[in-house]
This record gives sequence, structure tokens and C-alpha cells, in this order.
Amino acid sequence: MKLKATLIGFSAILMWSLLALFTTASGKMPPFQLSAICFLIGSLPGLVVLALRPGRMALLRQPAKVWIVGIAGLFGYHFLYFTALRNAPAVEAGLIAYLWPLLIVVGSAMLPGEKLRWYHIAGALMGLAGTVLIVARNGLSFDGAYTIGYAAAFLCAFTWSGYSLLTRRFEAASTDVVTGFCLATSVLSFLCHLGLETTVWPETGFEWFAVAGLGLLPVGAAFYAWDFGVKNGDIQILGATSYAAPLLSTLNLILMGYAEPSWRIAIACVLVTGGAILAARDMVFRRKPVAAADAV
Repeated sequence: MKLKATLIGFSAILMWSLLALFTTASGKMPPFQLSAICFLIGSLPGLVVLALRPGRMALLRQPAKVWIVGIAGLFGYHFLYFTALRNAPAVEAGLIAYLWPLLIVVGSAMLPGEKLRWYHIAGALMGLAGTVLIVARNGLSFDGAYTIGYAAAFLCAFTWSGYSLLTRRFEAASTDVVTGFCLATSVLSFLCHLGLETTVWPETGFEWFAVAGLGLLPVGAAFYAWDFGVKNGDIQILGATSYAAPLLSTLNLILMGYAEPSWRIAIACVLVTGGAILAARDMVFRRKPVAAADAV
């Protein structure tokens, strides 16, 4: 069960790797408008399930703290991420925000029944190093003038890692509740759009297809899969392997002609893959129990 749940959680990472590709292809829609539409689409699968199985509506009755953590996690992360990008260079802000996998690995030591090993941290650091190579291809330059943006990016990292760790503690709450998180995030994003942005609609059918793809996968099904994975799978492995998302995202952009291959990508592949295997060594290299006859 734990392996299956971990693989389901990893499918969220695979879907998040499509985020940059679909966002690039979606046109010039401002971020909060895009977020509002995509989270509305992302709630549809859950609404369909609830419509077909009305009895599951009872699973939405959760303590207030579950709803607060869920909405703060999904909406708070995106609000802080967009704020960071508006107030700091994308490279530095993105890299700071992507400290969340490492924070999940380290923070997992506080969870009941979890043991933090050296190879969990080492694997996460290797993944972070690979991400630095991918994101900071033109170097890093942290400027004090962008303090607000950097602070928002740090809060972004702590928000998502905190959401993931607290979700593990709410393992009794059904994944159906993610439907409500997506709907609430859509409404709050729409309000931010009305107050902060000018409405821009996709101009072509292909751009609408990309928006739909965003809503169904990286801003939809991925959150359901992540919720199930962090509740029932190996959260330390999921944290360390999350660094595969920016790597796979870059590879997707290269395959579709939006980016160029380089030696940095090759080294990043080695670091991220090696870090993931190292972090998952207990699961990958699990020893088989010795049979009683063989032990004699």
C-alpha cells in the first residue's frame, strides 16, 4: 500500500512537470485569471464523483483546521508565488520557492513514525543542486532591492512544505475534500484577478486546449494525487523526488522546441536521478526476508 501510494504521489510530480509547457502554450492570460479558471476545471473531476456518489458528500464535513490548511496551502502558495515573481527576478524567486522539497524532507522528522536518515537529506540536496543548474543557467544575482519578492518566495516554500506535512497529519480526512480546496482557491484567485489584473482571454483553440490541460492535470488531478501520496506514501521519498519536476519540465520544453539542450541539463539529470535513488534506497533496494530454511 505504501509503495502504491508513493507512486500515486509521484504521478503528481510528473503532472507538475507539464506546468511550464502548458503555461507557455496558454497565451498571455494573467496569472490570477489563469489560476481561477484552472482550479475551477481542476474541481470538476471531484464534483463529478460527488454527483455520481452523493454519499461521499459527507466526507466533506471536516474540522475547520483541515479546510484552513488546505485553502491556505493551495491558494496561499499560488498567491505568494505570483507575488514573488512580480517583485523579484523569476530565476532567483523560483529557486527560493523550490526549497519546499528540502523543507518537506527535513520537516518529516517531526512526523509520528518517521525517521530522517542522512541519505534522505543527501538525496534532497543533490536534487536541489540539479535544480540550481537548470534554473540558474545565466547565474544568480540576489539584489537587496528585491527583498519583498525574495521574502514572498521563502514564504511560498514554507507554505507548500507546511501544507504537505500537515496534510500527512490529517490522514483521516478524505482526498474528496481537495475538491473544496480547488473551488475555494478558484474563487479567491478570481477576486485577486478582479482587483489586480486586466482580463485577457486565449486567442486560439490551441491556447484553450493548453488552459484545459493545465486545469485537468498540473492544477487539477495533481493535487488529488499529492494529497493521497503524502497521506499514505513515503513523504521523504516524495519530497526528495519532487526535484524531478523542474528537470522533467525543462526536458518537456526542449522536446517541444521551447528550450535548447545543454550540458547543464545532462548533469542535472544525473544529480536529480541519483538523489532520488539515494533518498529512496530503502524502497528501491529493499532486502528480501531470509527464508527459515535458508537461515539454517
